[in-house]
Amino acid sequence: MENFFGLTLSNLEAQIGALGKEKYRARQLFRWVYNLGNLDFSEMTNIPKGLRTIFGEMFSLKTLPISQALSSRDGSIKFAFVADDGQIIESVLMPEKKRTTLCVSTQIGCRMGCRFCVTGKMGFRRNLNAAEIVGQLITVREHLKKTEKGPVTNIVFMGMGEPMDNIDNVMTALDILKDPGGLDLSYRKITLSSVGLLDGLRALDSKSAVIAISLNAADDATRSMLMPINRLYSIGKIMEFVRDFKGTKRTRITFEYILIKGVNDSLDDAKKLADLLKDIKCKINLIPYNASSYTEFETPERAQVDRFHKHLIDRYFTTIIRDSRGQDVCGACGQLGMGYLESAPDKGDTPRKKRTTSPEVTS
Repeated sequence: MENFFGLTLSNLEAQIGALGKEKYRARQLFRWVYNLGNLDFSEMTNIPKGLRTIFGEMFSLKTLPISQALSSRDGSIKFAFVADDGQIIESVLMPEKKRTTLCVSTQIGCRMGCRFCVTGKMGFRRNLNAAEIVGQLITVREHLKKTEKGPVTNIVFMGMGEPMDNIDNVMTALDILKDPGGLDLSYRKITLSSVGLLDGLRALDSKSAVIAISLNAADDATRSMLMPINRLYSIGKIMEFVRDFKGTKRTRITFEYILIKGVNDSLDDAKKLADLLKDIKCKINLIPYNASSYTEFETPERAQVDRFHKHLIDRYFTTIIRDSRGQDVCGACGQLGMGYLESAPDKGDTPRKKRTTSPEVTS
């Protein structure tokens, strides 16, 4: 039985057409499942009963089991989902006044090895398939039906893993999320964050999603120390990609800059960043580092963050300080996957925190 949430509309049309049935039934299914939120084939009343039975035998509408839903003081919720192989996938729901954003994962672990990121410390386990990526949204949507939060209005690919290292499954998931006959999310409501894997980024266009590049330094020496991928895709190559990126007059690349105490948060660093981006139409998100016992880095002083921010504002950059969400449940930027590290054999050289999610579930 195939997981419905991994099928694009064209995939579904092909499978239904192969049965000798009308392809428009695929659009009906998309509307029932994604637009109307019905996960029971027997209730899809404009489809013949016999065909509903066939669809029920062909496709699974099972959502991802939730092993934990941890509520933060700030209203965020960190979800831990159990994959079919027992591994844990984490997502974070971030309700705000005018929107509700879901941060989804694209991999279990990560290959990029960024020194400041807990997910990178756990290494790479595997890619998520498209059904697991879309399934995070569907499962959270079902959860929200029982509460007053939601609906989910925005998606950010900023959870566990590097989206461009799983490009095929991510592109399939984007097709499903944006399909006008289904979830119908505008590309402006979807942000895809990358460390700068240019081969993957070049496969995107300005209407794939909002592109965010994790920059974190304005010079190659500092960025290479923080992000080993910079040795392959240097700052210069990233700037060349951004300048050549084809978009509309409104298109702006977002640069994410994690401020780390004593590493990249000085006024001189702010000046270098402004000089680097001076001729680029962009938006800058400043993210004060979320400290962890699994890394050596520290959170910057708020006054230093404000000075950094003010310099960029004075240089006429659109710059936002992105407040940490879900930090008390280890759901903030760079903290997902901590449960895997907490369950690893203790070698005596790494302090342990109270477990915030189980790395696997056993019956």
